Amino acid sequence: MVDRLKPMHLSIVGGDPLVRFRELELLIPLLLGRGIHVQIVTSAFRTMGASWASLERLHIVVSIDGLQPEHDIRRAPATYQRILRNIVGQKVTVHCTITGQMMKRPGYLAEFLEFWAPRPEIKKVWFSLFTPQIGDQLPEMLTPQERTQAIADMLQLRRKYPKLDMPEVVIQQFASPPHSPEDCIFALTTQTLSADLETKITPCQFGGKPDCASCGCMASMGLASIGAHKLGGILAVGTIFKSSHKIGQKRAQSRLRHQVKNPLLILPVDKERCNTEEQRRSP
Repeated sequence: MVDRLKPMHLSIVGGDPLVRFRELELLIPLLLGRGIHVQIVTSAFRTMGASWASLERLHIVVSIDGLQPEHDIRRAPATYQRILRNIVGQKVTVHCTITGQMMKRPGYLAEFLEFWAPRPEIKKVWFSLFTPQIGDQLPEMLTPQERTQAIADMLQLRRKYPKLDMPEVVIQQFASPPHSPEDCIFALTTQTLSADLETKITPCQFGGKPDCASCGCMASMGLASIGAHKLGGILAVGTIFKSSHKIGQKRAQSRLRHQVKNPLLILPVDKERCNTEEQRRSP
């Protein structure tokens, strides 16, 4: 699959890849040997490879659902205590999805960074915002006011905590997410496969019918901020990309239409042998 798709970056995500730790130990060197950047997204419920911290193109992202009281309830057995024990000697990125419950408590994000940023094992901290599906009514969803406050908090905290590895233009992009998957550079440039490595998850990594107006995907905002940049102050990078993408899609479709499939091989039949076998089976 990897040799066919030839990705530059491969993310291995949930349930939790560390469930198949032995397979990962075999797979990671093979992927890195192909020049691919590999990202393992885990809850850190168990220890990781002793050599992982020294592998140049391997990136470990630990998903943490807020401060310890909330996280330990949602993520057990991957509790704070277990995470701290299992990341010793590693270099990991902490990723936290901001929810409506968090934003109802002033200072929540600052408290989160106060705990994680000083730790030597943490090289980066990332925040995303909770992304609902169309029609959802969930307590995790942010109100427009909470979304605005989350953006303001991140802009302020990035100055105090350099490990909050989110440029200002990326954070500001949360205020105007892409309107649809067809308008999202991240959705257009990635392919998400289920565990069977065949089933495609569409229209983006969230699947289903994501509410793009409330999108909180940090990767989407990162590429959207690049797309919004204007070359020479005139032409947006995103405009060039989308035009190029459409041309590439048309050429790919054209190649598929004109692709000649290998004809099925017809094996020669030994008629005498078939007749002999038929006579033997006859009563």
